[in-house]
Amino acid sequence: MPEQPLSGIRVLDLGHYIAGPFCAKLFADFGAEVIKVERPDGGDLARKIGPFPGDIPHPEKSGLFLHLNTNKRGITLNFGTSSGAALLRKLVAWADVAIENFSPGYLASLGLSYQELREINPRLVLTSITPFGQWGPYRDWQATEMTVFAMTSRLYPHGQPDREPPRYAPDVASFQIGVTAATATMGALWAAQTTGRGEWIDLSMQEA
Repeated sequence: MPEQPLSGIRVLDLGHYIAGPFCAKLFADFGAEVIKVERPDGGDLARKIGPFPGDIPHPEKSGLFLHLNTNKRGITLNFGTSSGAALLRKLVAWADVAIENFSPGYLASLGLSYQELREINPRLVLTSITPFGQWGPYRDWQATEMTVFAMTSRLYPHGQPDREPPRYAPDVASFQIGVTAATATMGALWAAQTTGRGEWIDLSMQEA
């Protein structure tokens, strides 16, 4: 295979649904070695979302999942267990980048906070995607695309005066957030390669 712009870069994809996996997909598409980690009990939520061939749902045939995870290798891992967390730490030592979109504080609750991961791998770039960021009054709020668009006023100019505003096309925000996350991650990776020091990217979906 010919050399690609990100050949030799190693990415750990801990994301689920769209934003995190799409961020990792962009790295994979440019030649990075990406390992996608899924939970053992059913895998990524995107596996349940179509389109499916013949409109027959199947976890291995989701068009959305296949699109988001091309050019990646995949494993299942329950890092909520002590053995799973130990394996995850080994993967962190291997990686240049880790991407996740869990709720704020989830990794820390497992003893896998950025500070703890940085002790394993000082050059690691950790990208965390959450609805409203890791800090602030909304940090523990959950959100859908409609919520994010509404709270950024992006719904206000759309629609007609006599009806509620419509949402954008399905998943537009999640894909846009994935691109924003990839751009920020690439900048931090470049800095890490120059200085040997990683960064923690705290990406708020609302701000993106």
